Amino acid sequence: MLGLIQRVSSASVTVADEIIAEIDVGILLLLGIQKHDDEKTLQKLLDKVVAYRIFADEKGHMNNSLADIAGALLVVSQFTIAANTKKGLRPSFSAAASPQLAEHLYDEFLLRAYKLVPDGVVSKVAAGSFGADMKVGLLNDGPVTFLLET
Repeated sequence: MLGLIQRVSSASVTVADEIIAEIDVGILLLLGIQKHDDEKTLQKLLDKVVAYRIFADEKGHMNNSLADIAGALLVVSQFTIAANTKKGLRPSFSAAASPQLAEHLYDEFLLRAYKLVPDGVVSKVAAGSFGADMKVGLLNDGPVTFLLET
């Protein structure tokens, strides 16, 4: 499972000219699901996203996690992250999960993420629409962007 995380001041997802999800300070996660992924790998990635230290502490160092700041999480499915771009000029998606598996794991990822809100780990979880043509807007803070792998 691959997660491209971006530290954001704000982010939103628009489908058919309607904003369907938005957050303020937190992480925008572009989630790439590969065919070998399962519920174990999704939990590893979720744990890593929440605990990854990319937010500034009082000295301006990246020592705080999403959980530390109780920030928001916006999750967007993006199969193109799973592309192999090593050869040629056209990406290969042979490592990407089937749409059925990807949607199942995406939904499960969201269910687990939503459970973090009542516990106070994150302030909000928002999501894109699986398989939809989405417009993702963001104000990347830094810019800070990392590719996480499980």
